[in-house]
Amino acid sequence: MGKRWANAGSVVHLAEAAYAVAPVAEGEQGWRRKVRPQSDGQRRLMAAIAEHHLTVALGPAGTGKTYLAVSAAVDALTSGAAARIVLTRPAVEAGESLGYLPGDMNAKLAPYLRPLDDALNERLGGKRLKQLIGERAIEIAPIAYMRGRTLNNAFIVIDEAQNCTYGQIKMLLTRLGANARMVVTGDPDQSDLLDGLSGLADIARRLEAIAEVAVVRLGEADIVRHPLVAEMLSVL
Repeated sequence: MGKRWANAGSVVHLAEAAYAVAPVAEGEQGWRRKVRPQSDGQRRLMAAIAEHHLTVALGPAGTGKTYLAVSAAVDALTSGAAARIVLTRPAVEAGESLGYLPGDMNAKLAPYLRPLDDALNERLGGKRLKQLIGERAIEIAPIAYMRGRTLNNAFIVIDEAQNCTYGQIKMLLTRLGANARMVVTGDPDQSDLLDGLSGLADIARRLEAIAEVAVVRLGEADIVRHPLVAEMLSVL
């Protein structure tokens, strides 16, 4: 039986402290990472994830939505609060067609899921990440694989949700099972779908009426990439 979810204060404290993964085999390098909120918006997002079973994080590129969600998932897994991590995002191309991709299904989907893999790799290290995926403690899958499932004892991250339709997001939200936590991230202003097809903004607006759901809106002040990113987004 997993541990109960910690309160906001303890999770923020954990994120500000040095992070270490579960014990590793003799001779294997341990990975330590520090995850600190870099803005008030990020601090609100970390607290919201700790306090709510469902959090929707909206904001422009570079605000740390995905990284903080994945970091919270890793913390939950290694502390025993969650038995597994399930990460998913839509397989939508950003304005260009990649054409036919060689390989099996996993190879074809790898380019679309790489951002999630990158965030996990930075927190866990490649060797530990590969081990956890092999043990099925971490699953990275496209949205098409989520229908019909009930995700119990899991920490679920739905990334790039602006590229999901209303129906897809509704389907994903209803996957939430017992002792599970979910974070939905996306930027409603940067959808690769045709105009009017993205359901993220509408879903977030409707969910704000539910007290048990947190909707956190990040802005340009929360961008932690190169300073030019914030300046460019203000004029583009």
